[in-house]
Amino acid sequence: MKRQTAIKVIGAGLGILAVCKPTLARAASKQKLAFRNEDFYKDGKFNVEAGKDAIIALMHYHGYPVFDGLREQLWISDYGLGQFTKLGLAAVGFLNDQEDSYMVQDLYLLPNQMLPEHYHIKTDKATPKMEGWTVRHGLSYVYGEGERTADMHAVIPDFEKDSVSVFHETILKPGQSAKLNRPTARHWQFAGPEGAIITEAATYHDNAAVRHSDPKIVFP
Repeated sequence: MKRQTAIKVIGAGLGILAVCKPTLARAASKQKLAFRNEDFYKDGKFNVEAGKDAIIALMHYHGYPVFDGLREQLWISDYGLGQFTKLGLAAVGFLNDQEDSYMVQDLYLLPNQMLPEHYHIKTDKATPKMEGWTVRHGLSYVYGEGERTADMHAVIPDFEKDSVSVFHETILKPGQSAKLNRPTARHWQFAGPEGAIITEAATYHDNAAVRHSDPKIVFP
């Protein structure tokens, strides 16, 4: 991997196999996760509760702990594009400390769902956010700056293709981690066929610092 690549793999090894195999075996014993986009909309508006139902189903599928109050803490969005099964995100923030500049959150992506390309700028509250990700369940394809990957796994939705500018792919399986290697680098993710549950560790997150490549996106 070349030095200029904005996504840097930092975790791999034989221990990953011990994590990956039981996860796949458990998933294989359950009904395949499948969702219809129309089920997430009522009168043309995104149904947040239906979205949360899907994320809870994803958690149960992978054996992720659904603790008391988790549903209420879930942030979930289709970014105003009306295509939640193709592009969206759910997250639970556990820590976000401005004084000491660190944060921890879990990200949840449905099968073959895209987290849109974005980057983080400096604000009065935060330096440009640096972040890293560890996949706990499922599979995530992470994209950043660097040499374009031939035969990428991600299937970018047609409505989003003009808003993607980085195409260097890093594949993260359970127990594997990656990070940005410089601030303000554009990046995005795409979940595998069983979705993805990802832990993110980062510097302080300021919503006002987030910039998306797609001007149509509504955030937060």
